Amino acid sequence: MARLDRAVTLLEKLVGFDTTSRLSNLALIEWLRAYLDAHGVASELIHDAGQSKANLYATLGPATMGGIVLSGHTDVVPVDDQEWTTDPFALSARDDRLYGRGACDMKGFIACCLALVPELAARDLREPVHLAFSYDEEVGCLGVHGLIDHIVRTKPRPRLCLVGEPTMMAVVDAHKGIRSFTTTVTGLEAHSSATHIGVNAIQVAADLIGFLARLGDELKDRGDPTGRFTPPFSSLSVGVIQGGTAVNIIPRHCRFTWEYRMLPGADADEPFRRFQDYVARRVQPVLERRAPGLARVETVPRSVTPALVPDPGSAAETLAKALVGTNETLAVSYATEAGIFQQAAIPTVVCGPGDILQAHRPDEFVAVAQLEACLTFLGRLAERVCAG
Repeated sequence: MARLDRAVTLLEKLVGFDTTSRLSNLALIEWLRAYLDAHGVASELIHDAGQSKANLYATLGPATMGGIVLSGHTDVVPVDDQEWTTDPFALSARDDRLYGRGACDMKGFIACCLALVPELAARDLREPVHLAFSYDEEVGCLGVHGLIDHIVRTKPRPRLCLVGEPTMMAVVDAHKGIRSFTTTVTGLEAHSSATHIGVNAIQVAADLIGFLARLGDELKDRGDPTGRFTPPFSSLSVGVIQGGTAVNIIPRHCRFTWEYRMLPGADADEPFRRFQDYVARRVQPVLERRAPGLARVETVPRSVTPALVPDPGSAAETLAKALVGTNETLAVSYATEAGIFQQAAIPTVVCGPGDILQAHRPDEFVAVAQLEACLTFLGRLAERVCAG
Protein backbone atom coordinates (compact mmCIF):
# COMPACT_ATOMS: atom_id res chain seq x y z
CA MET A 1 0.00 0.00 0.00
CA ALA A 2 1.34 3.44 -0.92
CA ARG A 3 2.27 5.77 1.92
CA LEU A 4 -0.60 8.17 1.32
CA ASP A 5 -3.22 5.43 1.10
CA ARG A 6 -1.85 3.91 4.28
CA ALA A 7 -1.89 7.27 6.06
CA VAL A 8 -5.49 7.98 5.07
CA THR A 9 -6.58 4.53 6.22
CA LEU A 10 -4.82 5.07 9.54
CA LEU A 11 -6.30 8.54 9.93
CA GLU A 12 -9.77 7.13 9.36
CA LYS A 13 -9.17 4.69 12.21
CA LEU A 14 -7.75 7.37 14.52
CA VAL A 15 -10.59 9.83 13.92
CA GLY A 16 -13.06 7.05 14.73
CA PHE A 17 -11.90 7.08 18.36
CA ASP A 18 -13.63 9.81 20.36
CA THR A 19 -10.69 10.99 22.42
CA THR A 20 -12.17 14.26 23.64
CA SER A 21 -10.01 15.26 26.60
CA ARG A 22 -12.78 14.63 29.14
CA LEU A 23 -12.85 10.96 28.05
CA SER A 24 -10.34 8.13 28.27
CA ASN A 25 -7.93 7.66 25.38
CA LEU A 26 -7.13 4.03 26.26
CA ALA A 27 -9.06 2.46 23.38
CA LEU A 28 -6.99 4.44 20.87
CA ILE A 29 -3.75 3.80 22.77
CA GLU A 30 -4.36 0.05 22.88
CA TRP A 31 -5.09 0.06 19.15
CA LEU A 32 -1.84 1.98 18.54
CA ARG A 33 0.04 -0.52 20.67
CA ALA A 34 -1.41 -3.45 18.71
CA TYR A 35 -0.53 -1.77 15.39
CA LEU A 36 3.07 -1.25 16.49
CA ASP A 37 3.30 -4.78 17.90
CA ALA A 38 2.13 -6.17 14.55
CA HIS A 39 5.23 -4.56 13.02
CA GLY A 40 7.54 -5.83 15.72
CA VAL A 41 7.77 -2.53 17.59
CA ALA A 42 7.49 -2.69 21.36
CA SER A 43 5.87 0.21 23.21
CA GLU A 44 5.43 1.40 26.76
CA LEU A 45 2.43 3.04 28.38
CA ILE A 46 2.76 5.80 30.97
CA HIS A 47 -0.62 6.12 32.70
CA ASP A 48 -2.23 8.96 34.57
CA ALA A 49 -2.86 8.63 38.29
CA GLY A 50 -6.34 7.21 37.73
CA GLN A 51 -5.21 4.66 35.13
CA SER A 52 -7.87 5.99 32.73
CA LYS A 53 -5.48 7.60 30.25
CA ALA A 54 -2.03 6.86 28.94
CA ASN A 55 0.90 8.19 26.98
CA LEU A 56 2.63 5.84 24.57
CA TYR A 57 6.37 5.70 23.92
CA ALA A 58 7.96 3.43 21.33
CA THR A 59 11.40 3.18 19.78
CA LEU A 60 12.28 1.98 16.31
CA GLY A 61 15.94 1.14 15.77
CA PRO A 62 18.85 0.79 18.19
CA ALA A 63 18.43 1.59 21.88
CA THR A 64 21.34 4.01 21.86
CA MET A 65 21.98 7.54 22.98
CA GLY A 66 20.34 10.19 20.88
CA GLY A 67 17.52 9.57 18.51
CA ILE A 68 14.70 11.65 17.13
CA VAL A 69 11.35 12.01 18.86
CA LEU A 70 8.20 12.41 16.77
CA SER A 71 5.68 13.88 19.19
CA GLY A 72 1.91 14.20 18.98
CA HIS A 73 -1.12 14.31 21.26
CA THR A 74 -3.99 11.87 21.01
CA ASP A 75 -6.76 13.97 22.59
CA VAL A 76 -9.11 16.32 20.76
CA VAL A 77 -11.34 19.23 21.73
CA PRO A 78 -15.13 18.78 22.15
CA VAL A 79 -17.65 19.02 19.34
CA ASP A 80 -20.40 20.22 21.71
CA ASP A 81 -22.51 23.11 20.37
CA GLN A 82 -20.74 22.96 17.00
CA GLU A 83 -22.70 22.56 13.78
CA TRP A 84 -20.94 19.87 11.74
CA THR A 85 -22.11 18.92 8.27
CA THR A 86 -20.42 15.52 8.65
CA ASP A 87 -20.05 13.03 11.48
CA PRO A 88 -17.05 14.43 13.41
CA PHE A 89 -15.88 10.95 14.39
CA ALA A 90 -16.07 9.41 10.93
CA LEU A 91 -13.47 10.58 8.42
CA SER A 92 -15.02 11.92 5.22
CA ALA A 93 -13.40 13.14 2.02
CA ARG A 94 -14.50 16.13 -0.05
CA ASP A 95 -12.60 18.36 -2.49
CA ASP A 96 -9.19 16.89 -1.57
CA ARG A 97 -9.86 17.50 2.09
CA LEU A 98 -10.32 14.99 4.89
CA TYR A 99 -12.88 16.02 7.49
CA GLY A 100 -13.15 14.85 11.08
CA ARG A 101 -12.40 15.94 14.62
CA GLY A 102 -8.64 15.76 15.06
CA ALA A 103 -7.93 15.32 11.35
CA CYS A 104 -5.86 18.49 11.52
CA ASP A 105 -5.12 18.75 15.25
CA MET A 106 -3.33 16.42 15.29
CA LYS A 107 -4.21 12.90 14.27
CA GLY A 108 -3.11 13.66 10.71
CA PHE A 109 0.50 13.84 11.89
CA ILE A 110 0.16 10.69 13.98
CA ALA A 111 -1.28 8.85 10.97
CA CYS A 112 1.69 9.93 8.86
CA CYS A 113 4.13 8.72 11.51
CA LEU A 114 2.36 5.38 11.69
CA ALA A 115 2.37 5.10 7.91
CA LEU A 116 6.20 5.12 7.97
CA VAL A 117 6.41 2.44 10.67
CA PRO A 118 6.42 -0.56 8.29
CA GLU A 119 9.31 0.93 6.32
CA LEU A 120 11.33 1.91 9.38
CA ALA A 121 10.71 -1.41 11.11
CA ALA A 122 11.92 -3.33 8.07
CA ARG A 123 15.25 -1.50 7.76
CA ASP A 124 18.38 -1.17 9.84
CA LEU A 125 18.53 2.22 11.49
CA ARG A 126 21.74 3.87 12.60
CA GLU A 127 19.80 6.22 14.86
CA PRO A 128 16.58 5.50 16.76
CA VAL A 129 13.25 7.11 15.98
CA HIS A 130 10.96 7.48 18.97
CA LEU A 131 7.18 7.86 18.85
CA ALA A 132 5.81 9.89 21.77
CA PHE A 133 2.01 10.17 21.85
CA SER A 134 0.48 11.96 24.82
CA TYR A 135 -2.90 12.59 26.45
CA ASP A 136 -4.61 15.80 27.64
CA GLU A 137 -2.64 18.30 25.59
CA GLU A 138 -5.80 20.24 24.84
CA VAL A 139 -6.49 20.93 28.52
CA GLY A 140 -3.08 22.27 29.45
CA CYS A 141 -0.43 19.82 28.21
CA LEU A 142 -1.07 17.69 31.28
CA GLY A 143 -0.07 14.24 30.11
CA VAL A 144 3.24 14.94 28.43
CA HIS A 145 4.97 15.87 31.70
CA GLY A 146 4.80 12.26 32.86
CA LEU A 147 5.93 11.05 29.44
CA ILE A 148 8.98 13.32 29.36
CA ASP A 149 9.84 12.49 32.96
CA HIS A 150 9.75 8.79 32.02
CA ILE A 151 12.04 9.41 29.04
CA VAL A 152 14.56 11.45 31.01
CA ARG A 153 14.65 9.06 33.97
CA THR A 154 14.75 5.73 32.18
CA LYS A 155 15.95 6.23 28.61
CA PRO A 156 18.93 7.57 26.70
CA ARG A 157 18.19 11.25 26.17
CA PRO A 158 16.89 11.91 22.63
CA ARG A 159 18.99 14.15 20.42
CA LEU A 160 16.02 16.25 19.32
CA CYS A 161 12.24 16.38 19.07
CA LEU A 162 9.86 17.27 16.24
CA VAL A 163 6.34 18.16 17.44
CA GLY A 164 3.84 17.67 14.61
CA GLU A 165 1.23 20.31 15.46
CA PRO A 166 -0.31 21.96 12.37
CA THR A 167 2.09 24.49 10.86
CA MET A 168 1.41 23.91 7.14
CA MET A 169 4.77 22.10 7.26
CA ALA A 170 6.61 25.30 8.09
CA VAL A 171 9.33 25.13 10.74
CA VAL A 172 8.25 26.89 13.95
CA ASP A 173 11.02 27.72 16.38
CA ALA A 174 9.07 29.91 18.84
CA HIS A 175 5.66 30.08 20.45
CA LYS A 176 4.09 31.79 23.42
CA GLY A 177 3.73 30.15 26.79
CA ILE A 178 0.41 29.74 28.61
CA ARG A 179 -0.51 29.89 32.27
CA SER A 180 -4.11 29.46 33.33
CA PHE A 181 -5.83 29.84 36.68
CA THR A 182 -9.18 29.47 38.41
CA THR A 183 -10.12 32.23 40.85
CA THR A 184 -12.93 31.65 43.35
CA VAL A 185 -14.48 34.54 45.25
CA THR A 186 -16.39 33.67 48.41
CA GLY A 187 -18.66 36.43 49.67
CA LEU A 188 -21.59 36.49 52.09
CA GLU A 189 -25.13 35.81 50.95
CA ALA A 190 -28.06 37.95 52.05
CA HIS A 191 -31.36 39.23 50.73
CA SER A 192 -30.72 41.48 47.77
CA SER A 193 -32.39 44.36 49.63
CA ALA A 194 -29.73 44.13 52.35
CA THR A 195 -26.60 44.98 50.44
CA HIS A 196 -25.14 46.56 53.56
CA ILE A 197 -24.74 43.16 55.26
CA GLY A 198 -23.88 40.96 52.29
CA VAL A 199 -20.72 40.64 50.22
CA ASN A 200 -21.48 40.27 46.53
CA ALA A 201 -19.02 37.73 45.13
CA ILE A 202 -19.90 38.62 41.53
CA GLN A 203 -19.12 42.29 42.07
CA VAL A 204 -15.80 41.41 43.69
CA ALA A 205 -15.04 39.14 40.73
CA ALA A 206 -15.97 41.97 38.36
CA ASP A 207 -13.41 44.20 40.06
CA LEU A 208 -10.75 41.52 39.70
CA ILE A 209 -11.61 40.95 36.05
CA GLY A 210 -11.37 44.68 35.51
CA PHE A 211 -7.87 44.61 36.98
CA LEU A 212 -6.94 41.77 34.60
CA ALA A 213 -8.32 43.77 31.67
CA ARG A 214 -6.13 46.74 32.60
CA LEU A 215 -3.14 44.47 32.97
CA GLY A 216 -3.88 42.97 29.56
CA ASP A 217 -3.91 46.49 28.07
CA GLU A 218 -0.52 47.12 29.64
CA LEU A 219 0.91 43.94 28.12
CA LYS A 220 -0.51 44.98 24.76
CA ASP A 221 1.14 48.39 25.00
CA ARG A 222 4.52 46.77 25.61
CA GLY A 223 4.25 45.02 22.25
CA ASP A 224 6.52 42.40 20.79
CA PRO A 225 10.13 43.59 20.37
CA THR A 226 10.88 40.72 17.97
CA GLY A 227 8.09 41.64 15.55
CA ARG A 228 7.44 37.93 14.91
CA PHE A 229 4.13 37.25 16.66
CA THR A 230 0.47 37.76 15.81
CA PRO A 231 -0.96 39.34 17.88
CA PRO A 232 2.25 41.27 18.54
CA PHE A 233 2.09 41.24 22.34
CA SER A 234 1.57 39.02 25.36
CA SER A 235 -2.17 38.53 25.81
CA LEU A 236 -4.51 38.01 28.76
CA SER A 237 -8.13 36.87 28.75
CA VAL A 238 -10.95 35.58 30.94
CA GLY A 239 -12.70 32.59 29.42
CA VAL A 240 -15.32 31.28 31.86
CA ILE A 241 -17.35 32.86 34.66
CA GLN A 242 -19.95 31.28 36.94
CA GLY A 243 -21.79 32.74 39.89
CA GLY A 244 -25.05 33.49 41.64
CA THR A 245 -28.24 31.54 42.25
CA ALA A 246 -31.09 34.05 42.00
CA VAL A 247 -31.50 37.73 41.29
CA ASN A 248 -32.80 38.42 44.79
CA ILE A 249 -29.92 36.69 46.58
CA ILE A 250 -26.59 38.42 47.05
CA PRO A 251 -24.27 35.81 45.54
CA ARG A 252 -21.91 34.01 47.87
CA HIS A 253 -19.72 32.46 45.18
CA CYS A 254 -18.28 33.48 41.84
CA ARG A 255 -15.66 31.57 39.94
CA PHE A 256 -13.79 32.59 36.81
CA THR A 257 -11.05 31.03 34.72
CA TRP A 258 -8.37 33.14 33.11
CA GLU A 259 -5.15 32.76 31.20
CA TYR A 260 -2.27 34.68 29.78
CA ARG A 261 0.03 33.92 26.88
CA MET A 262 3.47 35.38 27.33
CA LEU A 263 6.09 36.01 24.69
CA PRO A 264 9.23 33.87 24.92
CA GLY A 265 11.70 35.49 27.26
CA ALA A 266 9.07 37.55 29.10
CA ASP A 267 8.59 37.23 32.85
CA ALA A 268 6.03 34.43 32.92
CA ASP A 269 5.29 34.98 36.62
CA GLU A 270 4.52 38.70 36.40
CA PRO A 271 0.77 38.73 35.65
CA PHE A 272 -0.03 36.20 38.37
CA ARG A 273 2.27 37.95 40.84
CA ARG A 274 0.65 41.30 40.20
CA PHE A 275 -2.86 39.84 40.40
CA GLN A 276 -2.07 38.29 43.78
CA ASP A 277 -0.58 41.56 44.98
CA TYR A 278 -3.75 43.43 43.95
CA VAL A 279 -5.86 40.92 45.86
CA ALA A 280 -3.69 41.19 48.97
CA ARG A 281 -3.47 45.00 49.00
CA ARG A 282 -6.80 46.17 47.64
CA VAL A 283 -9.41 43.40 47.84
CA GLN A 284 -8.80 41.07 50.76
CA PRO A 285 -8.60 43.83 53.42
CA VAL A 286 -12.06 45.08 52.38
CA LEU A 287 -13.47 41.55 52.51
CA GLU A 288 -12.01 41.01 55.96
CA ARG A 289 -13.66 44.16 57.27
CA ARG A 290 -17.06 43.23 55.86
CA ALA A 291 -17.08 39.49 56.60
CA PRO A 292 -14.15 38.52 58.83
CA GLY A 293 -13.02 34.96 58.32
CA LEU A 294 -15.69 34.30 55.69
CA ALA A 295 -15.09 36.36 52.56
CA ARG A 296 -11.96 35.59 50.56
CA VAL A 297 -10.34 35.22 47.16
CA GLU A 298 -8.55 32.00 46.24
CA THR A 299 -6.65 31.39 43.02
CA VAL A 300 -5.27 28.02 41.98
CA PRO A 301 -3.17 27.19 38.91
CA ARG A 302 -4.81 25.07 36.20
CA SER A 303 -1.97 24.57 33.76
CA VAL A 304 1.52 25.72 32.85
CA THR A 305 2.75 25.45 29.29
CA PRO A 306 6.17 27.02 28.80
CA ALA A 307 7.03 29.06 25.77
CA LEU A 308 9.18 27.65 23.00
CA VAL A 309 12.27 29.84 22.95
CA PRO A 310 14.18 30.31 19.68
CA ASP A 311 17.38 28.26 19.64
CA PRO A 312 19.11 29.19 16.38
CA GLY A 313 21.24 26.43 14.95
CA SER A 314 19.88 23.75 17.27
CA ALA A 315 19.89 20.15 16.10
CA ALA A 316 16.09 20.21 15.81
CA GLU A 317 15.97 23.41 13.76
CA THR A 318 18.80 22.31 11.49
CA LEU A 319 17.22 18.94 10.76
CA ALA A 320 13.70 20.28 10.24
CA LYS A 321 14.91 22.96 7.84
CA ALA A 322 16.79 20.36 5.84
CA LEU A 323 13.82 18.02 5.69
CA VAL A 324 11.42 20.79 4.62
CA GLY A 325 13.94 22.42 2.30
CA THR A 326 13.79 25.92 3.77
CA ASN A 327 15.96 28.49 5.50
CA GLU A 328 12.99 30.15 7.21
CA THR A 329 11.45 29.72 10.64
CA LEU A 330 8.18 31.08 11.99
CA ALA A 331 6.77 32.07 15.38
CA VAL A 332 3.18 31.27 16.43
CA SER A 333 0.90 32.41 19.23
CA TYR A 334 -0.65 29.05 20.03
CA ALA A 335 1.19 26.78 22.45
CA THR A 336 2.33 23.19 22.10
CA GLU A 337 4.22 20.56 24.06
CA ALA A 338 7.45 21.73 22.42
CA GLY A 339 8.41 24.09 25.23
CA ILE A 340 8.16 21.24 27.74
CA PHE A 341 10.54 19.07 25.71
CA GLN A 342 12.86 22.05 25.40
CA GLN A 343 12.86 22.60 29.16
CA ALA A 344 13.98 18.96 29.49
CA ALA A 345 17.09 19.86 27.47
CA ILE A 346 15.77 18.22 24.29
CA PRO A 347 16.12 20.65 21.33
CA THR A 348 12.67 20.96 19.76
CA VAL A 349 10.79 22.62 16.92
CA VAL A 350 7.22 22.34 15.67
CA CYS A 351 6.44 21.16 12.16
CA GLY A 352 3.33 19.34 11.03
CA PRO A 353 0.56 19.07 8.46
CA GLY A 354 -2.57 21.21 8.38
CA ASP A 355 -3.61 24.76 9.06
CA ILE A 356 -4.09 25.74 12.72
CA LEU A 357 -7.02 27.91 11.60
CA GLN A 358 -8.96 24.68 10.97
CA ALA A 359 -8.33 23.36 14.48
CA HIS A 360 -11.11 23.39 17.08
CA ARG A 361 -13.73 24.39 14.51
CA PRO A 362 -16.74 22.52 13.12
CA ASP A 363 -15.91 20.63 9.93
CA GLU A 364 -12.24 20.48 10.88
CA PHE A 365 -10.17 19.19 7.99
CA VAL A 366 -6.67 18.49 6.77
CA ALA A 367 -5.83 18.87 3.09
CA VAL A 368 -4.60 15.73 1.37
CA ALA A 369 -1.71 17.81 -0.02
CA GLN A 370 -0.61 18.52 3.55
CA LEU A 371 -0.50 14.83 4.38
CA GLU A 372 1.55 14.27 1.22
CA ALA A 373 3.98 17.01 2.30
CA CYS A 374 4.28 15.48 5.75
CA LEU A 375 4.92 12.02 4.31
CA THR A 376 7.66 13.48 2.10
CA PHE A 377 9.18 15.14 5.19
CA LEU A 378 9.10 11.88 7.16
CA GLY A 379 10.36 9.91 4.17
CA ARG A 380 13.42 12.15 4.03
CA LEU A 381 13.88 11.60 7.74
CA ALA A 382 13.71 7.84 7.20
CA GLU A 383 16.44 8.04 4.57
CA ARG A 384 18.69 9.96 6.96
CA VAL A 385 18.38 7.48 9.82
CA CYS A 386 18.63 4.32 7.75
CA ALA A 387 21.99 2.58 7.90
CA GLY A 388 21.93 1.71 4.25
